[in-house]
Amino acid sequence: MTNSTSKRTGLGYADILVGAVIITVLYFLITWATHAHHYYPETGGISLSLTKLPLYALYSWLRMFAAYVISLIFTFGYAYLAAYNKRAERILIPLLDILQSIPVLSFLPVILLAFIALFPHSSLGVNLASIVLIFTGQVWNMVFGLYNGLITIPADLKESARSFNLSAWQRFRLLELPFSMVGLVWNSMMSWAGGWFFLMAAEMFSLGNRNYQLRGLGSYLQTAANQGNWLKEVWGLIVLIFVIVGMDQLVWRPLLAWADKFKMEITEGAVRPRSAILMVLRRSIIVEWLGSHVISPATQWADHLFGHTLPQLTEKPPIATFSGIIRALLLTLFLFAVFTAWQGTVHLMAHWTWLQIFTVMMAVGSTLTRVLAALLISVLWTVPLGVFIGSHPKWAETLTPLTQIAASIPATALFPGLVALLIGVGGGLNTASILLMVLGTQWYILFNVIAGASAIPTDLREAATIFGLKRWQTWKTLILPAIYPYLITGLITASGGAWNASIVAEYVSYHNHTYTTFGVGSMIAQSSQKGQFSLLLLATASLAVIVVFINRFVWRSLYNRASKRYSL
Repeated sequence: MTNSTSKRTGLGYADILVGAVIITVLYFLITWATHAHHYYPETGGISLSLTKLPLYALYSWLRMFAAYVISLIFTFGYAYLAAYNKRAERILIPLLDILQSIPVLSFLPVILLAFIALFPHSSLGVNLASIVLIFTGQVWNMVFGLYNGLITIPADLKESARSFNLSAWQRFRLLELPFSMVGLVWNSMMSWAGGWFFLMAAEMFSLGNRNYQLRGLGSYLQTAANQGNWLKEVWGLIVLIFVIVGMDQLVWRPLLAWADKFKMEITEGAVRPRSAILMVLRRSIIVEWLGSHVISPATQWADHLFGHTLPQLTEKPPIATFSGIIRALLLTLFLFAVFTAWQGTVHLMAHWTWLQIFTVMMAVGSTLTRVLAALLISVLWTVPLGVFIGSHPKWAETLTPLTQIAASIPATALFPGLVALLIGVGGGLNTASILLMVLGTQWYILFNVIAGASAIPTDLREAATIFGLKRWQTWKTLILPAIYPYLITGLITASGGAWNASIVAEYVSYHNHTYTTFGVGSMIAQSSQKGQFSLLLLATASLAVIVVFINRFVWRSLYNRASKRYSL
């Protein structure tokens, strides 16, 4: 069969658009790389001029993109090792539960000091530190998504891969990655939104008596809030929303439409995602040429290099020897990092007092109360709305993109204005911080409930109608049991997001005034800014202990019950 696309000659409108985008991207990259700006380590280097907003938006997007690339590479390695190495899984998955709940600012001192030491008197070190901080806000959700995709591959597909004698690389390219692609794209969207959430904390931060800020939307919004310039704050939010909508239309929607072909089955009556950008790319001769002359040869080269099963030889082949050397070097580096970290930890632990330990425990208890309240409020409204969207495909086509855009808008950019409105409410920031946590946790639950409701088989819905079940009976016997596994998954990720959001919900600055409420989040934020590393370590370690305890005795038991009793 002759491919109809091969008969097309000449450039069309699709190729003009694709070519223009490529040239524009190259131009901005070259301009950004060759026109380095002077580094401003102290406050005062952020201009609130509206003409600077497009450039600041580009800087923030580039940091987000760099962090996402690092997150993607880390995700493939971490999730694959956890899914296929049982001994590693027993360590990596609990470790992942801890890492996703540790606030971003807890990583700040080590990351910032390390990169500043590597690149002194240069903005490169602070930029790299900012990228790594954004990475810590993006990566965990992606790892969980890919890990769940890998461990849920049907046994018959795995058996087929073994019968065809596929190598590890071929299984990854032909089975594991395609099977996990839809979940990876959705989790990438949520992870990108998580990066926006902590953008302000990752571009403008303090350590000891030094203040660091980078040109970007996060610093612009924070500076406008500190000065009480609400007009500039609104303009910054408008530009941020414009960037988010552009990402949704130009990147995520085409990716979702492309990834739809990897679904194992299409539910009858389901709305297939569509994208005009993807249609343009499919009609482009430039994209077709890149696919046949770049991507296909690269794939064939990788198949030739890794696509054969290595024979059992007494002498190890060169590639196995090389990989062994790499593993040995990585293990040596890891052991050195652990030893260095242990030395620093022991030194900081020597400064702990019983009064500090008691105060931190009380702070953890206060934040835990707010986290539980935020989860309860989120469940009360996300479950009914999520079930409605997931059960009505026509409404889903309209509401799902709106919820995706709303989830991508960083709640931290709204915090100063919300605090100004809520600070007069009874309880002050103690009450307002719960609502601020809700803004950072509700979307995890909503999207999981939507996925659970849309996965309810049609025949079960028809059976409920045939038996004449009333609305509350349908919820009790069908809807709630069906969405239960998805709801627990959403609550697990939302609880991690709530703990992480505590640093910005319990410690808010605007109009040169700082509002705090007692909790481990505000304690971490203040100790990080003041350079009190001993207290920072104690607060972070206490937070990790309570997270491990809750995950082990609450979430894990609920998750096991969901998978055994309520799985379809």
